[in-house]
Amino acid sequence: PSSPMCSASSPQRRAPVCSRFRGMSFAGIPVAALDFYEDLENDNSKAFWTAHKDVYDEQVKAPLVALAAALGPEFGEAKLFRPYRDIRFAKDKTPYKTHQGVWFGDSRRYLQVSAAGLFLGGGYWHTSSDQVARLRRAVADDRTGPALEKAIAAVTKAGFDVDGEQLTRVPTGFDKEHPRADLLRYKSLTCRREFGSPDWLSTKRTLAEVTKAWRAMSPVVEWLDQHVGMD
Repeated sequence: PSSPMCSASSPQRRAPVCSRFRGMSFAGIPVAALDFYEDLENDNSKAFWTAHKDVYDEQVKAPLVALAAALGPEFGEAKLFRPYRDIRFAKDKTPYKTHQGVWFGDSRRYLQVSAAGLFLGGGYWHTSSDQVARLRRAVADDRTGPALEKAIAAVTKAGFDVDGEQLTRVPTGFDKEHPRADLLRYKSLTCRREFGSPDWLSTKRTLAEVTKAWRAMSPVVEWLDQHVGMD
């Protein structure tokens, strides 16, 4: 899935969590939310969107706003990405995104719902040149580099993929035979996992599962916060 997370804030337009849905208790992400996106993939048109806007509001947006509010005390303020695609310079002129993303900037966590189900992520998706430089220095350092290897091992063991944008070769200025040469090639680093549509997705248990997953990402995200940080 597209993962619009970044170093400090996403370049995409985001909508604040809507006050209209505040105070709603989270009861799960309905199967109807996934069905909505499956139908949208088949008919990504203004006519379809207009006819089913109430389904988006009630089955997608409202549950995610409630989930974001429940996650807020631990993971910070959430922003919902707007459902409209920027098609000004795109070859693909379909007007609507076929997923709904929610970005938690304070904790660098991301969640997304689509026809495929639930996707969770964490980390630094898009990085500035200064952040990349700090990442490489910390990876190369014999004190902080092994700590990242240990963090990645822990998060991978918990069932997540850890990767990011990567150069084809070790960047200039670093030993090509460095013991962490593979990590030196990264320009960004993220943790992610596709959960699909487990039975618990439509229940309150989703809150506990998301919380558990995001906590499991903490070793890598906290290392990034400490050694790369925001610009």
